[in-house]
Amino acid sequence: MEEYERPGKKVVDRSEGFGERLLGLLLDRAQEMPPELIAPMIAEEVAAIGGREVSILLQDYGRELLVPLPGQKLLVGEPQEIADSPAGTAFLRATPVAVVQADGVRMYLPLLDGSDEVGVLGLTLDTVDDDDRRLLRRLASLVAEILVTKHAYTDRFFQARRREPMSMAAEMQWSLLPPLTMSVSQVAVGGAVEPAYDIAGDSFDYALNDNTLHAAVIDAMGHGLDAATMATVAVGAYRHARRAGIGLAKKYQYMDQAVAEQFGPDHFVTAQMMNLDITTGLFQWVNAGHPVPLLIRNEQVIRRMECPTTLPVGLGGACPSISRLQLQRGDRVLCYTDGVIEERDADGQSFGEQRLIRCVNRLQHGEGGTRAEALRLSQVLKQERGGRTSDDATVFLIAWRGQAADHPTALQEWRFSQERHGAGSR
Repeated sequence: MEEYERPGKKVVDRSEGFGERLLGLLLDRAQEMPPELIAPMIAEEVAAIGGREVSILLQDYGRELLVPLPGQKLLVGEPQEIADSPAGTAFLRATPVAVVQADGVRMYLPLLDGSDEVGVLGLTLDTVDDDDRRLLRRLASLVAEILVTKHAYTDRFFQARRREPMSMAAEMQWSLLPPLTMSVSQVAVGGAVEPAYDIAGDSFDYALNDNTLHAAVIDAMGHGLDAATMATVAVGAYRHARRAGIGLAKKYQYMDQAVAEQFGPDHFVTAQMMNLDITTGLFQWVNAGHPVPLLIRNEQVIRRMECPTTLPVGLGGACPSISRLQLQRGDRVLCYTDGVIEERDADGQSFGEQRLIRCVNRLQHGEGGTRAEALRLSQVLKQERGGRTSDDATVFLIAWRGQAADHPTALQEWRFSQERHGAGSR
């Protein structure tokens, strides 16, 4: 058993039974707790297990820093770089990180809402053993759920994540976006948008309904509020059609009609709508004037996913053809908007698709899976463009894992693992 400890320190009870009582108390207290008292409450509960110096770190909108949430009884220090800090490592890898210090062990725990990362919980303990790690993992999960719930009716978390002024168009787009990452055993998705504080016309959306992943990437023409408003209508029409059970090709017609009626014949949205059967790997898509996706296999782009296309949404194009491709386990589909490849460098040269492919092929694939890969790719592309982002630039990755989808069996195995782990830790 790996253990970190300081000699001469009193061991605090963090057994299974104590932990269950503690987490139950935290959950009960959080039900009607106003948002501003959540942070002090979390700090109090951490103190009950001998913890101190509690920090709640949230990802900033630029996805470069973990910024501290202010609040009574919280340790509010400097922002930490995601790419170069223990907290950032915990965030990217979605796994706890322990740093042995002179006064104890500093723990950084990813705050996961399902598979979407909310941020990182930091705290210091005198000792850390297997019982502690189990309790801390569960505590972090509960804290994440509480933060997500309270996030829905306060502005404090939004404000903490901002490192610079945000345009009204970007405000609309961030409210429209789903969680940037989602991961289950069969499939994972990850997206990134730039410029984070001034995004307007780009967006993406997805939903996992039974065995089908539905996804769309859109790019509304123009800039500012006009583009943001058009993107909002396009995504709203897409969601409405999806939730009504409308087929893939007819989603285009539904979106096309909504945009045309609202904005007239001189406005349009390029779009790509996709379905993935997560049990078989059958990928289907329709293209409405959008850049074609790229197929990545064994960490390399192996082909452009050429497909028939129709006119952009809003221009009254013909009903689109549905393209199909059988994915292999581990395949990833990269979708992007034209702002990624049309950016020009200081010499006036367009970035181009081939340069994008070279960036993908040389991308370092570390831990963290799709959630980290989309972030790394967006950052690499931004650096390759010399930090220039004069137009919206969005990347969206879909990874088919192809793992078993036998949910009852998986649940039974999980329960057996938990029971075995708990029995051995008492």
